[in-house]
Amino acid sequence: MASPRGLSISFFILHLFTFLLDPSNSVRTSFIKLPGSEGSSSAAATYCKSWRLAAETNNAGTWDVIPSTCVDSVSEYLNGEQFLSDYNVIADYALAFAKTVELSGDGKDVWIFDIDETLLTNIDYYKAHGYGSVPYDSNSFNEWVVQGTAPAFDASLRLYKALKKLGFTIILLTGRDEDQRSCTERNLRVAGYSGWERLLLRGPEDQGKSATNYKSEQRGKLIKQGFKIHGNSGDQWSDLLGFAVADRSFKVPNPMYYIP
Repeated sequence: MASPRGLSISFFILHLFTFLLDPSNSVRTSFIKLPGSEGSSSAAATYCKSWRLAAETNNAGTWDVIPSTCVDSVSEYLNGEQFLSDYNVIADYALAFAKTVELSGDGKDVWIFDIDETLLTNIDYYKAHGYGSVPYDSNSFNEWVVQGTAPAFDASLRLYKALKKLGFTIILLTGRDEDQRSCTERNLRVAGYSGWERLLLRGPEDQGKSATNYKSEQRGKLIKQGFKIHGNSGDQWSDLLGFAVADRSFKVPNPMYYIP
């Protein structure tokens, strides 16, 4: 005859087995939930945030297009509050630094701005081109540039106006070609920018140069002319690195493309 303790254990096991086989209880039978078991979409979102950080900090190295799994993540970021907040924080840091600079008053104290994805946003173009998930097409992008409809970043326009009020000389240094000067100037003015000292574009002699070399050379020429480059704002590391660099450089966010 089985002991009372043995009968109790057998009854418990039988009850538990019956409970697990009951379809009505199937939703509640997941006693162990492993990391990532919520679904691949959560894992992809986490990866894409990490990829974006690596790209922004220049740890991803050279890359051509954003990962296909990150299109939705990049779109959500660019069209959301976080992107605007990131941009505003960088503009605030840039302005705080600018206020510490003792200007000579001779017109030689310079702040350099890139244009595309720094002063002007081409988000409407990239919405139609996978937010950077498809290879860059120079012909279609040039058609967009000629239209001259890219709006300003509010944070950059705020910084630009504040720097002018402080007395900085503004120089625009872009990778756009010289034959796009008129449409670029028109677009900038429509977007609210004015009063820059120079707009430097790629000439025939600059074709084929990397952005880092081209922009470094242009900054070097400015320094030889007596300009003091206190600040530099750009969306690409190639806007900021190289030689003849600014006293302080400020990288604004752009997870859509990389230019060496």
